Amino acid sequence: MDERKRDSIVAYLQRRMAEFDITPEAIAASIAEDQRRLNAVKYRDAAGNSWDGHGAAPQWVVKATSAGQSLEHFVVEVSRQQDAPKRSNVDWNQDPFAGSRLATSKVVHADVR
Repeated sequence: MDERKRDSIVAYLQRRMAEFDITPEAIAASIAEDQRRLNAVKYRDAAGNSWDGHGAAPQWVVKATSAGQSLEHFVVEVSRQQDAPKRSNVDWNQDPFAGSRLATSKVVHADVR
């Protein structure tokens, strides 16, 4: 991404944050809370339901264990939490800024053979 486009996106985000009275500290706190919640998950089922193992077991755990499934089946591996898949394939055709003045720079593709 060239520097002008980056600066345009940053300016746009700063204007939107000011419009909704969002501070960088609020964003950082929200990200930290999300990370804390994700790291606290100890059990997860195929439907995406999760449980940190504290307090009363949620209904999905109760149903599964009543049906004979072991709780160990739902254990989330720590290495899988830390090695979250990276976004490597970006479809720039789905650019949310397409058609706006933030997408004014032209992309030049080199013919590589």
